[in-house]
Amino acid sequence: MQLQDKIAVVTGAGRGIGQSMALGLAEAGANIVVSDIDAAAVEDTAIAVKALGRESLAVPADMGNVDDIDRMIGQAKDTFGRIDIMVNNAGVTRYIYIMDVLEEDWDRIHRVNAKGVFFGMQRAAREMINQGTGGRIINIASIAGKGYSGSSNAAYAASKGAVIAMTQLAAHQLGQHDINVNAICPGATLTTMGAENLASRAESAGRGIQELELARDAGIPIGRPNDPEDIAAMALFLAGPGARNITGQAFNVDGGLVMH
Repeated sequence: MQLQDKIAVVTGAGRGIGQSMALGLAEAGANIVVSDIDAAAVEDTAIAVKALGRESLAVPADMGNVDDIDRMIGQAKDTFGRIDIMVNNAGVTRYIYIMDVLEEDWDRIHRVNAKGVFFGMQRAAREMINQGTGGRIINIASIAGKGYSGSSNAAYAASKGAVIAMTQLAAHQLGQHDINVNAICPGATLTTMGAENLASRAESAGRGIQELELARDAGIPIGRPNDPEDIAAMALFLAGPGARNITGQAFNVDGGLVMH
């Protein structure tokens, strides 16, 4: 129970990677503020956290809306008194060929993936500074932000590159407050969002989904895509005592797809 009684906020925690991270942190002893734009999914994850014997708070929120972010952080502070861990996971994308990306696509993606991560990080850091006890911020980026050619679209890649850059700058400026800031860069991961992107890619290319799955897996050096739990394991490490002197890093969890 390396995170016994720590308070963690996890955004985009209604399903997939976010849900796995919320449950993984709870299994390690943390109490969880569960946030997602899907109110029903938030309740489901919060119930699952409680089933593990931990306290949870369900806060539906749109991470592209700064008022919602302020409300989420305020409710976390009012309920638990502090925030020790912030996981900025909420994100959106869809498969779009580069010449088909529209301004509305760019704005929708950056609204959540870049703006949402920044203000989630800023608001959580403000509470951590006021507490005077340090903290951990974990931003979910992507290997798309490192130039991975299989990215869903260029706007998404740009938004995740922004997450990596923000993570590094925040690590420099928040280190004086004993706040560690790191990013996780997942590769191909078996989630609903990933399946939707693969289906769109298959339709666009006129190929079968199974054919693309086989090609995807063949391109991964270790031979398999991530399960959400693989990302949760890295988040648990970065939130725990073993990572106390690690900050400003962007860790690939991708089976070797990108090696930098």
